[in-house]
Amino acid sequence: MTFSDESYNLRIELDTKGCELSAEEIEDMELDLHTLRNLVADFPVSDLHITVVHHQKARDYHVKTSLTLSGKTLFTGERHSKVHPAFESCIRKLTKKVRAYKRQMRVGEDAEKHAAGTRHDVAPLGELDVQAIVQAVQEDDYHRFRQEMDVFESSLASRISHWIERYPEIGSRLEHPFQVSDIVEEVFLNAFDAFDQRSHDISPGQWLESLIDPSVQALLQSPDEEYERIQFARMALMD
Repeated sequence: MTFSDESYNLRIELDTKGCELSAEEIEDMELDLHTLRNLVADFPVSDLHITVVHHQKARDYHVKTSLTLSGKTLFTGERHSKVHPAFESCIRKLTKKVRAYKRQMRVGEDAEKHAAGTRHDVAPLGELDVQAIVQAVQEDDYHRFRQEMDVFESSLASRISHWIERYPEIGSRLEHPFQVSDIVEEVFLNAFDAFDQRSHDISPGQWLESLIDPSVQALLQSPDEEYERIQFARMALMD
């Protein structure tokens, strides 16, 4: 069975051995692919091959996936007494591998841009008061956190603009007429929520930059909820 999802540029092939999947089971599997579809949307090539094998003696299912992207093929496999749990586990692992591969690609591209002098780093345009930021998070005070992080706004907006230029397909799929300033606010909101889990091995600017991709993905997956959160945060900042 072969089917394509042109809106996400993902071609899918499904093979079964020793079993037949119901329409309901296939529909459930398609729903599990939502995050993966978003992640591979900007690749010119994204072919997913799914194999489901039923082992009668072991009374279980072996699900295998191979995802071919530009310059890379990723593999996962999982066994379970039921098809859906095995497939879910495969796709979770595959999603992690895609994210890791995209990070690896960005590192290589960023190194080239640094060498060419075309890299736009996220950096503060003023003095950064780390202690004040930490205290704001501890007191659950987003208003103060946002004020202290304002030194990054211009640089972050510039980086997001270049990010969207690099992935125009993703920008065109945002349901709301999101502006760069909306994505900037989404990044700051996610930074506030994840501040305690931040990496201390990279600079604050690099950490903010690492939140751009997941912030855009959140806007793609839950546009109404995220847009409402952005607007609520802005109203709070105006008080």
